[in-house]
Amino acid sequence: MRVALVHDYLKEYGGAERVLEALTEIYPQAPIYTAFYVPDSVAGKAFAGKKIITSWANWLLQVKNLYSPLRFLTPLIWESFDLRNFDLVISSASWYITKSIITKPSTLHLCYCHTPPRWLYGYRTAIEWKKFLPIRVYGQILAFFLRKYDFLAAQRVDEFIANSANTEQRIAKFYRREATVIYPPVEVKKIMKVTKSLKPKDYFLVVSRVVGGKGLDLAIEVANRLKINLKIVGEPAGLRWEEGKLRRIKGGTVEFLGRVSDQELWRLYGECQALLALASDEDFGITLVEAMAAGRPVIAFRGGGYVESVIEGKTGLFFPPATPARSAGGRGNEPTSESLIQAINRFNDIYQYSIKPADCRGQAEKFSKERFKREIKEFVGGEYARIARG
Repeated sequence: MRVALVHDYLKEYGGAERVLEALTEIYPQAPIYTAFYVPDSVAGKAFAGKKIITSWANWLLQVKNLYSPLRFLTPLIWESFDLRNFDLVISSASWYITKSIITKPSTLHLCYCHTPPRWLYGYRTAIEWKKFLPIRVYGQILAFFLRKYDFLAAQRVDEFIANSANTEQRIAKFYRREATVIYPPVEVKKIMKVTKSLKPKDYFLVVSRVVGGKGLDLAIEVANRLKINLKIVGEPAGLRWEEGKLRRIKGGTVEFLGRVSDQELWRLYGECQALLALASDEDFGITLVEAMAAGRPVIAFRGGGYVESVIEGKTGLFFPPATPARSAGGRGNEPTSESLIQAINRFNDIYQYSIKPADCRGQAEKFSKERFKREIKEFVGGEYARIARG
């Protein structure tokens, strides 16, 4: 079977790239088609041994982060690839509309959807682009046309796979398509092996790219007020002024660690009091599962994909309660500094003693890489069996 993989671009390394990496382990001979590829980037180095085919816009999109303002080129980029020689194409899709590739009728096109493009449908993004009038006007005009194109692209897909029930609901809402949920892969066994003998130390942990919309400002504000130790793991992404803003407000108990190796990250998980997960509508949230694999609990905002992995009172706690008051900014069900402070105090008083590492690890095993690879293979096999039956 001739297989091709399609991915937004290879520059930053996050949850979507971990999914792509697992797909390359299932299909090691499959080339990766991508809009652009930065060889000396974190993602570029991770996939250096693979056959990578870039678009005609490869050189242009790398210039000064032009891939973001030039997103109107996405239809021309993906439709330019020649995928006629493949039996199976799996597109890894988020905001760059990779699902708009064109395949021949006999090719099975599966789309692993991390999320419909958040910026097209009113969800928070890494950059609050609507704050700036010229960008807002440009973005809204562009979004009007690309929403229509995104819907058209979704109809080209034979079958959708969603990374969470949260994303499954978005696919149904915006594309009017059904999807099968296969949760992303997590290196559960490796994390357990590294962290099995570790004991918690006196710090809380946040693992996130240093961008907007992830609750980093909230975590820093609360750490400053409570005088608790907070370590933040992650590198800046996209337009990088967010890092400077956060560094200006951090107090003496807050530490930015940047990007660290997997081994170091797993150690940090295993020695933290708890992981803080603060995004208001995360698509899924791999870091929560990684923390639980290390035997550590999670303090998570009650929303998005977070509710699909954490068990209240057994592997972590949620905040605010199910029917929170409206936040001061008027945005509704979002985390606030007061709700996070209450959650940390509840954790310190009750949950840090009652949550068992074995329960956290047991829950994490449901999201292992081995499970992901098995379910992908079974899904592909099932689709080919269905096609054979006519």
